[in-house]
Amino acid sequence: MSDLKKRLLPMLGHVSGKRSAVTCALKCGNACAQGVCNTSSNNYFRDVVSAEFSRRNMLGVSSAGVLALVFGGSAAASATSASGLSPAAKVASGAGSKLKFTGIDGVEATVDNVTVPKGYNWKPVIRWGDPLFADSAEFDPENQTPESQAGQFGYNNDYLDILEIPGTNGKRAVLFSNHEYTNEAIMFPPTMSASDVRRTAMAAHGLSVVELRRKGKGQPWEYVRGAKLNRRFLFDTEYELTGPAAGSKLLQTKADPTGRKVLGTQNNCAGGTTPWGTILSGEENFNQYFKVANPTAEQRRYGLTDPNPSRGWHLEETRFDTDLPEGKNEDNRFGWIVEVDPFDPTSTPRKHTALGRFKHEGANVTIAKSGHVVSYSGDDERFDYLYKFVSKGKYVEGDKKHNMTLLTEGDLFVASFTGNSPANQIDGAGVLPSDGAFDGVGHWIQLTKDGNSMVPGMEIDQVLVYTRLAADKMGATKMDRPEDVEVNPLTGKVYVACTNNTKRTAAQADEANPRANNKHGHIVELSETGDQASTEFSWNLLLVAGDPAVDESAYFGGYPADKVQPISCPDNVAFDSVGNLWISTDGQPGTIQRNDALYRVTLEGPERGKVEQFMAVPVDAETCGPVIDDQDGMVYVAVQHPGEDGSWEKQNSLFPDYLPAGTPSGKGGLPRPSVIQMYKGKTGF
Repeated sequence: MSDLKKRLLPMLGHVSGKRSAVTCALKCGNACAQGVCNTSSNNYFRDVVSAEFSRRNMLGVSSAGVLALVFGGSAAASATSASGLSPAAKVASGAGSKLKFTGIDGVEATVDNVTVPKGYNWKPVIRWGDPLFADSAEFDPENQTPESQAGQFGYNNDYLDILEIPGTNGKRAVLFSNHEYTNEAIMFPPTMSASDVRRTAMAAHGLSVVELRRKGKGQPWEYVRGAKLNRRFLFDTEYELTGPAAGSKLLQTKADPTGRKVLGTQNNCAGGTTPWGTILSGEENFNQYFKVANPTAEQRRYGLTDPNPSRGWHLEETRFDTDLPEGKNEDNRFGWIVEVDPFDPTSTPRKHTALGRFKHEGANVTIAKSGHVVSYSGDDERFDYLYKFVSKGKYVEGDKKHNMTLLTEGDLFVASFTGNSPANQIDGAGVLPSDGAFDGVGHWIQLTKDGNSMVPGMEIDQVLVYTRLAADKMGATKMDRPEDVEVNPLTGKVYVACTNNTKRTAAQADEANPRANNKHGHIVELSETGDQASTEFSWNLLLVAGDPAVDESAYFGGYPADKVQPISCPDNVAFDSVGNLWISTDGQPGTIQRNDALYRVTLEGPERGKVEQFMAVPVDAETCGPVIDDQDGMVYVAVQHPGEDGSWEKQNSLFPDYLPAGTPSGKGGLPRPSVIQMYKGKTGF
């Protein structure tokens, strides 16, 4: 057994089915094998009430507000319709969408291929190691170095978006992707020194901006090496801290006594695209990069408890050792939302403290009817919370400079959910209560207001740096790993992917998280009451995921369970131009023994809850960052950690090139996380 596999022993026996223990170790530092971070006494089930509540469709983000045409994400579609249909009717009819397909069947978890519907093809847009700059080294897996990796596309691409460059008639675009983590055991040969492995892996983290080109709309893209907008954000790239906590003593370090400049970004997961054309990226499982021998209570709440982290970054840079003077407060400088301007390669990326510090899955922005910017974000941890930020200033159409200040000041809220069904019917089994739905009302609890703390006993910088503890104090509802949160651009309803939580017991079940041992997860549909910046909302569970053939609790919005494709572990969500929900999954091999996949879900009309599978990723891989450009007939995903369970000597996948070892140019014989595109026909370069 290799040294890496030995370090994975905490998760051996803790994962289900074919779920990879390697993924658990590398993605989140074996979080499920650790104790629960949230030990607060918050209720799992708040007072049961009966309530009448209004549901009002809200205006989402219009594509007219984006400086560049966004192909996917929450800002993707306009609420207006050339066909004259109302938004609700258009959603129900599917009018205007060019994505016509017959759903595929689930793919066994051992299949090493991308599976797409009949009539569709796929090809990579860009792969790990592809050189970005004119002077970048060619990808050579047997001879990777920190210097070569710094000029190449990073590893384990997660969040993804593609933005058209104005004035190019759809022939040029910018791709953004972040790079969550690395798997050194399958990336590098055993002949590399431990220090070179660590530093090359460090260079494979971060963010990438890459220019694309194609022959015309509806055609596949290729990336442009040496393009002027190409950029890598590395572990030593400088970031500016903004907002009320910037400059706080909690963020000051020996190297940065100002508390305003951070080097690098870590473990970026999902993200969002703003109406002004910038990209948001969420720092998630940053805790696993720091050595912490004597954790404080605040560090324990964030999972910073490892006295000997296997990644070993502290052996390369002392700032990652919190027990040394150089590492004091360095961990507080991660766990933020990062904003990047992909159209300005000279710009300094920023970390926004006003949005709070936790394990951000991502952040997605909409414009409230009042003109304020509203951003939603989930904290991806068992029993953690759902958050909302409302800007102080208002969005100004076409004023990018002003709009880029909107995330620096505003109010932060955390969600409290209340169910309206008889309490004795919420027993952990996940079976629908007698009123026919898991639903209720909710309240946004205010944590900050006008730059001041609303949490007794905590100053504003403490609330923002230790946001989890602030939310604990204010009685937020513990959720089942709330991950991606996005607003439907046609209806304004908010959708929250709760991936799973096998630690929840029957006694801890509540109506918003109704299943004990929730290994499949669920989707929350949330309707703000009044303006999107409101403090009240109503909610229901759209999906209670699972395989209805073996799980009677699986629920699909009222659609017949025997007519849907099984789905498990929802992770990222997106929308097409007609308002259908698209869900990518993370963990199906361990629950329903199928490769992770991308699904379309109808939200309105008689087929509400209908789940159709569009594609499946290869063995061991996760489906990330879906971008749905149905007006162009294109779908994009980031294929993350293919072949995760392999080793350098015995790789478990050959995606995406499927070349045998020893292929000339050295590109064969190992998996390469990649951004792929799916389209009809055989067009392309």
